[in-house]
Amino acid sequence: MTERLDEPCGECLQCRYAVRGVHPDLHWFFPRPRLKDGDASPEEIKADYDEVIAERMEAEGLWVPSLGTDGLHVATMRALVRQASLRPAMARRAVFVVGDAERMVTQAGGEHGANAFLKLLEEPPPGTTIILTTSEPGNLLPTITSRVSSIRVPNLDRADLEAFLSDAVVERKLARVPRDEALARMNGAPGEVFAGESMAAAFTAAKRMLDAALQPSTADGVAERIKAAARQGVAGARGAFTDSLEALTHLLHARAKQMVDGGREADARRSASAVVLVELAKAKAQGNISPQLLAASLLFSLHRTLRP
Repeated sequence: MTERLDEPCGECLQCRYAVRGVHPDLHWFFPRPRLKDGDASPEEIKADYDEVIAERMEAEGLWVPSLGTDGLHVATMRALVRQASLRPAMARRAVFVVGDAERMVTQAGGEHGANAFLKLLEEPPPGTTIILTTSEPGNLLPTITSRVSSIRVPNLDRADLEAFLSDAVVERKLARVPRDEALARMNGAPGEVFAGESMAAAFTAAKRMLDAALQPSTADGVAERIKAAARQGVAGARGAFTDSLEALTHLLHARAKQMVDGGREADARRSASAVVLVELAKAKAQGNISPQLLAASLLFSLHRTLRP
């Protein structure tokens, strides 16, 4: 490992490493807001990532997950491809980590950030390792999944989550969050607990949708589902609505587990089937679609699945 300097000049490779605090041959890309209307330059993309990675380091490695409106845009993937064409600076290999890789998929008819990435996957330069992470592999383009080897990483069990919450840094960050609430929000994925107010609002909206879907097949029940759909707005599916769908997936996973623990296997299977419906809705939300119409369709499908 390169020795860190007390007063880095910021010019030589060793000093740039000291300033960034990460290895110069480890490149991390994850969903970010679009920098401007036109395509940003690779230099602008790099500067943006340098800044946000520094912020994440200052936050002691605990940060808020990307918003539903963030993405891996075409300009970002072009910057990644350009960086991969360069030789490693210090190590024998360069490693590229692409987080939430499903966010490369944009609406149909537009240019896909994922397509700009395909040639690199087909013929990576010697000494290059590419790691994609996603919690939604079904939303990756088939042309990407056919070029990678899949490794499933399961959610953490309760003992591991308890150990995570007992870490001194985590305890300090979550001092005002009751442990039971933190465990419920994580649902096996520790990062979810740091989502802040935006994800808390998403879980509130998701609970409303789930409650509406579970209402009986009466006129009042139908009215509740219509009202829940109407709350979603008429535009901007990629945003707060997408976050609500993500939270709804977590709630259904928790519901399925609760049913299994209670010996209600048939209800557990229904909840698991409902997760599939939400994942399909999340894929549709990537396009130009009304959140109200999508929510209405989803809620009535969830009702038929959860209350046959």
